[in-house]
Amino acid sequence: MSKTTDFGFSKVAEDEKARKVAGVFDSVATRYDLMNDLMSAGLHRLWKRFAVGQSLVRPGDRVLDVAGGTGDLTRLFAERTGSRGEVIITDINGPMLRRGRDRLIDGGRVLPAVQCDAEKLPFPDEHFDCVCVAFGLRNMTHKDRALAEMRRVLRGGGRLLVLEFSRIWQPLAPLYDAYSFQVLPRLGQLITNDADSYRYLAESIRMHPDQQTLKTMMETAGLERVEYFNLAAGVVALHRGYRF
Repeated sequence: MSKTTDFGFSKVAEDEKARKVAGVFDSVATRYDLMNDLMSAGLHRLWKRFAVGQSLVRPGDRVLDVAGGTGDLTRLFAERTGSRGEVIITDINGPMLRRGRDRLIDGGRVLPAVQCDAEKLPFPDEHFDCVCVAFGLRNMTHKDRALAEMRRVLRGGGRLLVLEFSRIWQPLAPLYDAYSFQVLPRLGQLITNDADSYRYLAESIRMHPDQQTLKTMMETAGLERVEYFNLAAGVVALHRGYRF
């Protein structure tokens, strides 16, 4: 009997989750950036800049942007590393990765783009100074394997950053739930003609580990000095851990 995992509030076979998540992002790729701006009122841009600011990335560093999507963080990291650095964007989803690559090229940056599974990164051990995954970990089937892989490719002293939706401050939870389950699917239907993908988004956030649980998972994966920063009252949290 095959193992099951969460797909939002539903249970699916482990080997089915990646396909179903791919379907979500295939559907919304062309309007992904517009929806991010609308549903976060533009705050996602500030969250991403905060993450890059906490990365401690310097000119000449090597950076891996896992599940990099349409390339927002990749571009910001490339601005920091400069011409001597190396920034690679990866994503398991082809349409999202192509959109990210094209946006980077349109902005004058030709950077390596690699389609791959975060649970099986095709990079050597101890290669990167920083690895970042933003709004992608919750979609991965085996989060523990992905975290271990991201640690594997970090150099000594390297940092792993996980920017992800998390647990909001409890007094605001009822309002946040109403927005997530009533407004977001309608907005998704209006902008992308796909309410189900944004219903999945709301559900996947609730199934994702909370701040302290994710901190423990990162420590179990071998990362040290793990800490997190709550943003927007915990709607989003940035976790940072080191490999020593």
